[in-house]
Amino acid sequence: MKIGFFGVGHMGGPMAANLVKAGHEVVAFDLVPALLETAVKDGAKAAASAAEAVQGAEVVISMLPSAGAVRGLYLGNDGVLEYIDQSALIIDCSTIDADTAREVAAIAREQGRAMIDAPVSGGVGGARAGTLTFICGGDEDAIDRARPVLECMGAQVFRAGDNGAGQLAKICNNMLLAIHMIGTAEALQMGVDHGLDPAVLSDIMKASSGDNWSLDKYNPWPGVMDNVPSSKDYEGGFAVKLMNKDLGLALQAALSTQSATPMGNLAKSLYAAHGNHGYAEKDFSSIQIFFRHKEPNSSLPLGFQRQSG
Repeated sequence: MKIGFFGVGHMGGPMAANLVKAGHEVVAFDLVPALLETAVKDGAKAAASAAEAVQGAEVVISMLPSAGAVRGLYLGNDGVLEYIDQSALIIDCSTIDADTAREVAAIAREQGRAMIDAPVSGGVGGARAGTLTFICGGDEDAIDRARPVLECMGAQVFRAGDNGAGQLAKICNNMLLAIHMIGTAEALQMGVDHGLDPAVLSDIMKASSGDNWSLDKYNPWPGVMDNVPSSKDYEGGFAVKLMNKDLGLALQAALSTQSATPMGNLAKSLYAAHGNHGYAEKDFSSIQIFFRHKEPNSSLPLGFQRQSG
């Protein structure tokens, strides 16, 4: 199958590589030349323009950083929607607001094209391993068409509902992710402050009622778990700035329905403060640093010292 792929960064690059490994012809386009070069090394073909990437494509996939980028790609000046064959399936894997997902899909539908939103969960590790979870919104027939392609990049495919529902389910998930990562980090710090070994404490909590994904798969304390960002100076993974973006989307969605999200609001405040003090590009598990005691003679964790200062 010929697949046009937009956005070959930390997540999109490995996803495109897995499609190549599965035997698909992937034609990639990205505004960052270095990312495109890496995609070519992984077996994709480079397109000279966005329009070229979709020529003859049976499936078009986008993995972009913002709603503005998605809208610009498909609907902007020289947007690619008009160049995509009407028989092709469009899959947007970006995490954006549900209204934009619905808007772009509705315009595609008016033009006789099928489009779904399919944001992902699983992080860079899941993208590389091909074990992502795809959280889809769109017509059942379109998602069924997408399933064989998505299963080349992931282990699970869910239909949350109609267009936009995938985005809503994703931001609910990421709000919870932020909350339990913060809770895990502060629990570990409290234990260490009292002399506990963070690895032993992690094992105890994993076997107890405090168990959660952050402990099992993504421990935020350096050295406790191999091959996670916390053991690599918090490099790679899911950046704090992206977590802040997703939390902003969650709070925007909560406001529209007057949903009560006090923990989500607090998580957004803590991640915003963390990102504003030099950690925006670090993995979101670096929130562990926020709770460290750095200054002698201070009873406040580092992040709160910065806030009060």
